[in-house]
Amino acid sequence: MTDRDSAPRYLSPAALSQPGGHYSHACVANGMVYVSGQLPIRPDGALLADAPFDTQARQALANVAAALAAAGSSIERLVQVRVYVDSVDHWPAFNAVYAEWAGAARPARAVVPTGPLHHGFKVEVEAVALA
Repeated sequence: MTDRDSAPRYLSPAALSQPGGHYSHACVANGMVYVSGQLPIRPDGALLADAPFDTQARQALANVAAALAAAGSSIERLVQVRVYVDSVDHWPAFNAVYAEWAGAARPARAVVPTGPLHHGFKVEVEAVALA
């Protein structure tokens, strides 16, 4: 049996709060890891909607890293990252936090201003990586 014949593995690791809907934090399929949009929610379920933007960005990125680790992947194996921010004004701050977090990894990336996000969050991050 090849990877193509394998069923997707759905992951909701203990290092992340439980998903708030009918989804998994990550899915591994065909040698790839697909990380669902990660919000600034701590593993204990605390919502950081009232925290400063950089605190929210760091938590959302930490959640992405935790989902990748649970799938046996890492930041260095990222292929694509999509970031949603409630205002384009947050782009410079996000870029600074992201550069620190990503280090030498330079996956394809989009930063999309969206207006208000769920629960009043300022940022959400989704990603695709090699397994």
